[in-house]
Amino acid sequence: MSSQDIPEENLPAAQDTSHGAVKLADEQNPFADPGLPPHEPRVQDIDERAAKRSERTVALLFTVSMLATVGFIASYVTIPVDKSVYIWPIGHISALNFALGMTLGLALFCIGAGAVHWARTLMSDHELADERHPIEAPPEVRAKVMDDFRQGAKESALGRRKLIRNTMFGALALFPLSGVVLLRDLGPLPGTKLRHTLWSKGKLLVNMNTNEPLRPSDLIVGSLTFAKPEGLEEHDHGFQTEIAKAALMLVRIQPDDIKDKRALEWSHEGILAYSKICTHVGCPISLYEQQTHHALCPCHQSTFDLSDGAKVIFGPAGHALPQLRIGVNDEGYLEALGDFDEPVGPAFWERG
Repeated sequence: MSSQDIPEENLPAAQDTSHGAVKLADEQNPFADPGLPPHEPRVQDIDERAAKRSERTVALLFTVSMLATVGFIASYVTIPVDKSVYIWPIGHISALNFALGMTLGLALFCIGAGAVHWARTLMSDHELADERHPIEAPPEVRAKVMDDFRQGAKESALGRRKLIRNTMFGALALFPLSGVVLLRDLGPLPGTKLRHTLWSKGKLLVNMNTNEPLRPSDLIVGSLTFAKPEGLEEHDHGFQTEIAKAALMLVRIQPDDIKDKRALEWSHEGILAYSKICTHVGCPISLYEQQTHHALCPCHQSTFDLSDGAKVIFGPAGHALPQLRIGVNDEGYLEALGDFDEPVGPAFWERG
């Protein structure tokens, strides 16, 4: 049904331009502009008690947001990563993920709900119609924008309703702490654990293949043997983490062929113990050339001279392989006389 079929007496009358003008249909514009409906006051506009109730509701939502943010931080600190809970109908899920998701979601929801309830019940609800204008902003438009901003700030009653203002500022100020706490997930602080392995004085050298302690007689000149610390088993929970630092490479060279003085002092009857982990990107070294005493990393061809302190003679590795000082105990087994002389694996920012 077009506006031309509506009796003239039922068409909306011209309204105040501040609330949108009404244009009747004509030949050039057959579709009439009905204008904006008349403004109807809300209960909060005429009843201060209702306005106070809305104010308390908004403040309660902001306060709940603050409590949820505190709950987020507390959950992150106190709930173990491996703890699980049963949630129907989802099933068993991570307790930490569930707590973080619920508290963070509640904090965000309450901030949004509080802002929406504030706008719908306490801020001005007069609808304004404005004509389209060019993209550029002439001085009078900028002045109008500033006037509108000041008017909106006045109508929001932010200065008069201190309870809403203070709780909103509290919620917005506290919520970013969630992101600060999450920075901890960049990784636990390494401390000194990158500088130390399971090797210590008195630890026996155990053959990786036979799982038996090694004697000097088990290694012949020109041989390459891989070893691990005594007590480290493959079924242990942290086996992969520990073996990645403690994996050992044993070679036996004629003592007269060992060029580096300290390497000779840290060896036993020509048996040298070096880290198996390449100092380039941490690949395991597994290739050995008997005649030249060179060890080759298969990943990027870094080459180390084991007769000369495992120094780098080719490839991208940045420094020599760390050496483990070894000896023989009273029972004739090879044992460590301490830990590696420096951190194993690729160079890192704490390297001193």
